[in-house]
Amino acid sequence: MSVVLCFGASAQFTQYSNEFLNIGAGARGMSMGNAQAASVTDGTAGYWNPAALTHVNDMPQLNLMHAEYFAGIGKYDYANLTLPLKDKKRVLGISLLRFAVDDIPNTVFLVQPDGSINFSNITTFSSADYALLLSLAQQIKTSPNKNISLGINAKIIHRTAGDFATSWGFGFDAAALIEGKHGKLGIVAKDVTTTFNAWSYSINEQVREVFYVTQNDIPSKSTELTAPQLVVGYSYNFKLNRKINLLAEADIDVTFDGKRDEVISTNPVSIDPRLGLELSYANVFFVRAGINNFQQALDDKDTTNHKKIWIYQPSIGAGFKIGDVQIDYAFTNLANQSNPLYTHVFSLRVDLRKKTKKK
Repeated sequence: MSVVLCFGASAQFTQYSNEFLNIGAGARGMSMGNAQAASVTDGTAGYWNPAALTHVNDMPQLNLMHAEYFAGIGKYDYANLTLPLKDKKRVLGISLLRFAVDDIPNTVFLVQPDGSINFSNITTFSSADYALLLSLAQQIKTSPNKNISLGINAKIIHRTAGDFATSWGFGFDAAALIEGKHGKLGIVAKDVTTTFNAWSYSINEQVREVFYVTQNDIPSKSTELTAPQLVVGYSYNFKLNRKINLLAEADIDVTFDGKRDEVISTNPVSIDPRLGLELSYANVFFVRAGINNFQQALDDKDTTNHKKIWIYQPSIGAGFKIGDVQIDYAFTNLANQSNPLYTHVFSLRVDLRKKTKKK
């Protein structure tokens, strides 16, 4: 038995590269099926659409999120600090993401040269993915009927697999937000210049010998290239009465890294729609739902294994706001309804309002 290190890389685009950056950020967005390119208005815009950070122009804001997957094996954390600049038309955002699986057994030296098994040789390591997003948003047009903002992300990516492998990557996102009286259009070009990850490996001679005997490949320095990705979303506010509001958003996610199992699947372009709803009362209580990740899969009821049906990834959630604090919850699925991997997501938003001195 041995640990096999598999890090696919080539000079061409690597499909599903840096996929941890597509999980989501904030329970609000994840409960709305990740349909956020147009409707996001808080600091998580640094993840969804950096141009929308211009909505955070009065005071600094802190956003935190935690989620666990696979019965706590995978842990996903997100933190964001948003800082409005003095002119209130420019906003700076700093976001940090981490997805990690800890305590992975390393069984390279489990089997001794004489064939005996020594369980005391089992050690553990962690596989972790990190991303630092530095966001800048600028409002370029303001009028009663239309506002236009632009934004950019600079991404620094760090990925590790114990002491065996380390990767550093860099990339950029560009975005725009056009706001009308009731509707908004969001456009986000992710990895617009392509994002690369350069992998390096540290394999000592003992491990190399085990890999050679067990016929495992010994990895060498390599590079992953992440293809550009385009997200276009439109949201609309339906004012039902003085206190009740219904927000609806529809997004399309266009990838260019090859044929994927999505609604529109061609080579190299694939398109995946996202739909999200948010019902709010007095901007204090919120109920949300969304669907995304539409795919075709074999029908389990068909014994001939020929009939296909459409499946999707559902999500629901809720939230409430008290003063400068908002708490959101999402119950979402990492896969789809045919292979449920549901998880609970909690996030916290705090507006860092300055205290005024009493006279």
